[in-house]
Amino acid sequence: MREIISTDERIPFMRFRGVFAIISGLLLVASIVSLSVNKLNFGLDFTGGTLIEVGFQQPADLNQVRSVLDDNGFGDAVVQNYGTQQDLLIRLEPRTDVKAEQLGTTILDALRANIDAGIEMRRIEFVGPNVGDEFIEQGGLAMLTALICILIYIALRFEWRLAVGAVAALAHDVILTLGLFSFLQLEFDLTVLAALLAVIGYSINDTVVVSDRIRETFRKYAKLTPMQTVNRALTDTLSRTLVTSLTTILVLLTLFFLGGPLIHGFSTALLFGVVIGTYSSIFIASSVAITFGVSREDLMPTEVEKEGADQDPLP
Repeated sequence: MREIISTDERIPFMRFRGVFAIISGLLLVASIVSLSVNKLNFGLDFTGGTLIEVGFQQPADLNQVRSVLDDNGFGDAVVQNYGTQQDLLIRLEPRTDVKAEQLGTTILDALRANIDAGIEMRRIEFVGPNVGDEFIEQGGLAMLTALICILIYIALRFEWRLAVGAVAALAHDVILTLGLFSFLQLEFDLTVLAALLAVIGYSINDTVVVSDRIRETFRKYAKLTPMQTVNRALTDTLSRTLVTSLTTILVLLTLFFLGGPLIHGFSTALLFGVVIGTYSSIFIASSVAITFGVSREDLMPTEVEKEGADQDPLP
């Protein structure tokens, strides 16, 4: 009986799967706790209300602006810089007794009378609360539908254990990204939701490539254990995974620093999602499949000539 050629030259990813499982578990718990306590800082797309952007000639004093708004009956206003110190965003909760245009005019008049007559109105937007609730429901359904469709596709294309691992990795990516936005209290709007769906697509692309290589390696090398097979497949796809991720990150860094505040949340979610998606494709999806007991027999074709199947030499 021939000796199995050593696989020491391959990176032993699965040797450390317990460590990374603990790390991911702690991050997931922290994210869920943050989402429960801090919740998400929903933008007007989801909460409804009025968004007013004003421009100052000099750097604005946020405390002074808040004080003026409070004195004029807008104590619930959220005031923050928008891009530069001269630009401010003022967010107000929905008001049914006044139109958005009239509300904007009232606030602008108060700021001009008490701070600077040269303050300019840049834009004003209004979203009804019913529309915001509909966006939340439809956004949640979109992510759930994506996960279910991916589960079905991977199960049919490869094997159900790999499908469970892929969906676990995607859920891991989504929860950690939501946890980041909750912990940092970054605004969560429709562009961030779109970024989350893009992260799901990016992550599943990596996972499909890894799953395909795992299946090929199982079929080609009969004498390898499942852990050795997964290590070999991950090592073979590592260069492709890293090059794809790094080139994507370079583009996203450009969007993050030069794209402006309107897509800041979008680029932040994608940047974090690509990094965590690359990590989960390597350490989470494959680890879950190993835990569920994926084996060579599970990935063999239904009809295959087995003569000489155990005689393929390792390179």
